[in-house]
Amino acid sequence: MSEVKHNTLEPLGSLSMTDRVENILREYFKENGLIPGDSLPNEMEISQKLNVGRNVVREALSRLRMLGMIETRPRRGMIMAQPDLLAGIEKVLNPLLLSQDNLKDIFELRLILEMGISEFLFARKTDKNLNELEAVVSKQKDAVVVSREEEVAFHGKLYEMTGNDTFKRFQNLLMPVFEHVFTEYYNKGIHHNIPNPVTHHDLFICLKQGTPDEFRKAMYKHLEVYFDTITGR
Repeated sequence: MSEVKHNTLEPLGSLSMTDRVENILREYFKENGLIPGDSLPNEMEISQKLNVGRNVVREALSRLRMLGMIETRPRRGMIMAQPDLLAGIEKVLNPLLLSQDNLKDIFELRLILEMGISEFLFARKTDKNLNELEAVVSKQKDAVVVSREEEVAFHGKLYEMTGNDTFKRFQNLLMPVFEHVFTEYYNKGIHHNIPNPVTHHDLFICLKQGTPDEFRKAMYKHLEVYFDTITGR
């Protein structure tokens, strides 16, 4: 028999009544297999069923509404909603609240995602978005050391070209990270004297004329300075 981890059991006394109602409602959603569009009991019905005050129920429902789990529709009342995966993060991602470790972690996530972008770009690229990407590249005066705005414009366009709406919005979450990058990397001069650097222009040509595997290798080379710096190689 496996050992019981007693520290995972939270004393009831540490939970407010609102916390308890919120947890009960979450379990109710799961146990009943509710999906977006399904109707829910109203505030009064929940209050009566749980034998708690309406103010407590209202606060618990407000939390779930803020998470995008429920919403109220005219003539339908309260229903299950389709949560917006990034909405909550977008609201709280204030650069002033993020530590250097937070910024570093998010930037590493960016590296992970961009290394897996190749197949989607080649499957969904069009002449139109290739022309738009070429326009972005043509405005970059220095092929090796680019400005923050140029970095955002190029990589943001790649995110857009994947056709993945969540990924496109992810670039907005990376804005404070680019500030971190330019403080921690660019301003320290690590992009200078890089042997045979792969530039944005090189990536564009590879995307236009190469293969997914060639682009993946080029992207790694483009980002290699970050990998080396982060891993201490």
